[in-house]
Amino acid sequence: MSSPMRIRAKVEGDVADVRVLMSHEMETGQRKASDGKLVPAWFIQDVTAALNGKTVMTAQWGPAVSKNPYLQFKVKGAKAGDKITVTWKDNKGESRTDEAAIA
Repeated sequence: MSSPMRIRAKVEGDVADVRVLMSHEMETGQRKASDGKLVPAWFIQDVTAALNGKTVMTAQWGPAVSKNPYLQFKVKGAKAGDKITVTWKDNKGESRTDEAAIA
């Protein structure tokens, strides 16, 4: 299982600035291991963010995203104490969900 995402969210007015650091190897499928064989592709495909259970952002990623990806986005209509939930799913079917309160 992967490490928890580091989610930080801070509100100014009614807009929250959300920053997420995900722990994932993000292999492209083009790199060769020391034995000369290709390392199989393994990358995050879908990312979803929700504010208090309502989806506010979705993204579809591919193998070109770097290892341990960083994501930043803004959410309108947020207030301190609201919950931001971020979920990712990779091409091997693994997934992770973490949440944080907006400060």
